[in-house]
Amino acid sequence: MHKFFTPKENFIENKAKILGDDVKHLYKVLRLNEGDKIVLNNCDGEEFTGIISTITKQEVIIEIIEKLQINNESNVKIYLFQGLPKAQKMDLIVQKGTELGITEFIPTLTDRVDIKLKGDFKKLDRLNRIALEAAKQSKRSLIPNVVDPISFDDAINKMKSLDIVIVPYENAENFGIKTLFSNTDIDKSKIKTVGILVGPEGGFELNEINKLQENGAYIVTLGSRILRTETAGFVATSLVQYELGDLGGN
Repeated sequence: MHKFFTPKENFIENKAKILGDDVKHLYKVLRLNEGDKIVLNNCDGEEFTGIISTITKQEVIIEIIEKLQINNESNVKIYLFQGLPKAQKMDLIVQKGTELGITEFIPTLTDRVDIKLKGDFKKLDRLNRIALEAAKQSKRSLIPNVVDPISFDDAINKMKSLDIVIVPYENAENFGIKTLFSNTDIDKSKIKTVGILVGPEGGFELNEINKLQENGAYIVTLGSRILRTETAGFVATSLVQYELGDLGGN
């Protein structure tokens, strides 16, 4: 069945309505008709099966059949602090990061972020739409957020509320995510929130790495090959999900 998200306030008793761009997509692209079944998510993690009862050009009315006992979210929340990249790379980062289970994307302004990008980030609506579409495709129970860019210092302050912070760094040696979780005294069962900070195309300045270490971040290697900024976040997220989350199954 096809899956749609609609805000909780669009649910009234045993009915719900779909509005906006999804209306046209439902009947023109997917060719769904009255009487067809769908899955509907209330944007708060709750999912229902329903039958399309009415389709107009403005809205689709769904008759709710039952609430589903489904939760496709990982048991660990991952916050990706992404050094703001050039061009359309953030689109790919949000799309694939959503598939991997990232909870929130936080564009971060580090020293080597292109100065032009710092004053020209106007893509939040587009990026959140990409997150929505990726959440549908990957059967997420929640839609991750893409927030406004923050400064490096603000990122460090935000990280203080997380259980652990991991920073892939090309100059780190012999200490990776596998070692972090197997050869240290970290209790994996107690980690519920993880921050991953990835540098932009130019990487990190040494003073930034030093400041991160001073604030308790773990500086790790992702291997002997240098990864692009849009690749590093995927790899680090996948490794964290494998060690702490649900990637790879039980």
